[in-house]
Amino acid sequence: MTATTGGPVGATTAAFSAALLISAIAGIRVGRIIDHRGPRTVMTAGSALGVLAMLIIAVAPNLPVFFAGWIVAGFAMAGTFYQPAFAALTRWWAPDHVRALTIVTLAGGLASTVFAPLTAVLADHLSWRSTYLVLALILAAVTIPAHALALKAPWPKAASAPLHARGGAGEVARSRPFWMLAAALTLSAFAVYAVVVALVPLLLERGLTTAQAAWALGLGGAGQTLGRTLYAGLARRTAVTARTVALIALGGATTAALAIVPGPYTLLLMLSVAAGMVRGNLTLLQATAIADRWGTTHYGRLSGLLAAPTTAASALAPFAGAALSSPLGGYPTLFAVLALFSGIAALVAFRSAPTNTHIADH
Repeated sequence: MTATTGGPVGATTAAFSAALLISAIAGIRVGRIIDHRGPRTVMTAGSALGVLAMLIIAVAPNLPVFFAGWIVAGFAMAGTFYQPAFAALTRWWAPDHVRALTIVTLAGGLASTVFAPLTAVLADHLSWRSTYLVLALILAAVTIPAHALALKAPWPKAASAPLHARGGAGEVARSRPFWMLAAALTLSAFAVYAVVVALVPLLLERGLTTAQAAWALGLGGAGQTLGRTLYAGLARRTAVTARTVALIALGGATTAALAIVPGPYTLLLMLSVAAGMVRGNLTLLQATAIADRWGTTHYGRLSGLLAAPTTAASALAPFAGAALSSPLGGYPTLFAVLALFSGIAALVAFRSAPTNTHIADH
C-alpha cells in the first residue's frame, strides 16, 4: 500500500489510527442520535459509508485520497462498531442486556479469526486493491441489508434514570465520577492495547521464535473470547466499583507478570491467555459501565463520551509503546511501566464511585 500510494513508511498505519480518532469523536454524536431515534438509520448509513470508504481506499491514486478514504472509514466505524451496537442492545434488552452484550462481543471477537485468514487468501491471489474491492462487496451484501431489515423493532422508551442521574446527560458528563471513570478506563485501554501490540517483540526479545510469539498472541485472543463468557457471572456476584477496580488491577498484574517472567514458554502462553481473559472482561466492563451507574436513559450519548478518550488511547498506544521501548531499554521495562499505568488506573477507578448508591450495588 505504501509503495503504490506514494507515502512514507508507516503511512498506512497512521491512516488507520486517524480513522480510529475520527470514530472516537463522531461516536459522541452517534450515541446521541441513537438515544433519540434508535440504531437502524445510523447503523445502515454507517454500513454504506464503510463500503464507500473501502472503495475509495481501493482506488486511491495517492496518499491524500488514501487518507480521505480512511477518514470516511472512521465515520463508518462510529456508526457500526461496538458502541452503537452496545447502545441498541442496552435499550432493547434491559435489564438482561449483559447476556445480549456478551453474545455480540463473542461474535465480534470472531471477526479477526475469520477475516484475517480470508483476507490473506485473497491477498495471495489478488492485488491489495482487488482484495479491498472484494471485501467491500462482502460488506455491502451482508451488513447494509442486515441493518436495514433486522433493526426494525420499536425503539422502547428509556427507563427512568436513577436519582443521582436525574439532572440529565450533561450534568452526569460534567460530574467528577464520570470523568474519573473515563480517566481510569483511558489509562487502562492505553496499557492494554500497548501490551497487545508489544507482546510479539517482547517474546522475540526473550529468545522465542516468530512462530512461538504468534501462537502466544493467538492464544491470547482465544483467552479474550473465553473471558467474555465469564463476565455475566462476575457481574451478578460483584458490585460495580469493586468489579471495575479488580479487572483493571488484574490487567496490570498480568502485564507485570509478562514483564518479569522470562519463561518457560508454557508459562508465557498461560500468561498470554490470562491477559486475554482480562481484556475480554474489560470490553464488557466498558459496555456496561454507563448502565450500571447512571441507567439507560442517556446511554448512547454518555457511552460515546466515555468511549472517545479510550478509543483515542487505543489508537495511539501502539505507536507510543514502540517509541518508549527503546529509551526504556527494552520491552520488559516497557511492560513494567504499562503495569504501573494500570495500577494508577485502578486507583482512579476506586475514586470514581458516585456518591449515591450504584444501581448494581444495592
